[in-house]
Amino acid sequence: MGLSLDRLALGGTRVLVAEAPGARVVRAAVERAALGRGWGLASSPAQAGVLVVCGAPQQRLQEAVDRVWDQLPGPRARVGVLVPQDAAPALERAAGHLADRAEQRRDADARGAGPGAGGEEGDDGGHGDDGDMSDMGMAPAGVPLAGGDEDRDGLEMDVLQVPLGPVLPAWPAGLVLRCALHGDVVASAEVEVLAGSGPGGGSAASRAADGAARLLALAGWDDAAAAARRARDALLDGDDARAGHVLEGLRRRVARSRALRWQLRGLGRLDGAALAEHGLPGRLGGDVHDRLLALLDAAAGDPRYTGEGDPDSAAAADAAAADAAVVAALPALVAGLDLAAARLVVASLDPEPVPERRVARG
Repeated sequence: MGLSLDRLALGGTRVLVAEAPGARVVRAAVERAALGRGWGLASSPAQAGVLVVCGAPQQRLQEAVDRVWDQLPGPRARVGVLVPQDAAPALERAAGHLADRAEQRRDADARGAGPGAGGEEGDDGGHGDDGDMSDMGMAPAGVPLAGGDEDRDGLEMDVLQVPLGPVLPAWPAGLVLRCALHGDVVASAEVEVLAGSGPGGGSAASRAADGAARLLALAGWDDAAAAARRARDALLDGDDARAGHVLEGLRRRVARSRALRWQLRGLGRLDGAALAEHGLPGRLGGDVHDRLLALLDAAAGDPRYTGEGDPDSAAAADAAAADAAVVAALPALVAGLDLAAARLVVASLDPEPVPERRVARG
């Protein structure tokens, strides 16, 4: 166990991020710090050695974070980050927790005692998993529940209830999308946003670069996602020239890729009528591939996004209204898709959800 702990502390560790609404720039700083020390980003709790809580989740989101924490295998560590400048020190503390053999043995012993035994709390202010998650779409042991429904012929068919979020990589902060699946297709969905808070901040351009990075990562384009993160980080640093250079090459690469176009083309298409029906801005028109290019254009300073980073600007108010409209429209927009396609569509729309609203069902 000692050698494996040392290896985890020095490299090979993967980080799973739980992001509260308003903590996008904190999560960006955590990703940057993790990758900078040679760690990776986990795509599931089973892959993760470190859980990082970004921002301050309120009760129901905190309960979801606690449930995810219980799914991390050991050795494991949990830390919280409230502001971007604390990201690197928090990961250093996490490395210390991973390398602490006595702490890891205590955690393993406590977990071996059975449900409710708890374990090491970490230093993010988390609490034990004593919340009622029945209204969160969480199923026993993480296994979705199957119920009955009728198909168009009047025959009963299984309906699988699968929640997406609120703690899910490349997913809007605090968003829960409860999907009812017929086979592998979303038949209906309900959307809710759980409350939390973060420091805000970041420009519209950095948000767009971050959205492009998450969409590219979901599509399996890891190198391109890394380039988009570099552009995002440069924008957050105020280095527009460096960001522009990265974005120019990245957009050209994305636009020329036949494989990426084939993968994303036609997915989640929104024409003028659909935009009008859901009250969505014109920049969200087209399909997932079109919206990826639009995100890259926005990151490079597309004037349609100018001012969105200023909370007092009219553009920022328009962006907030657009985000609310996107979240409300999600049940209709994911109907008929499989879960992987639904995640790509949501990522391409890149909403910043408004907390504590059960906004729509479709």
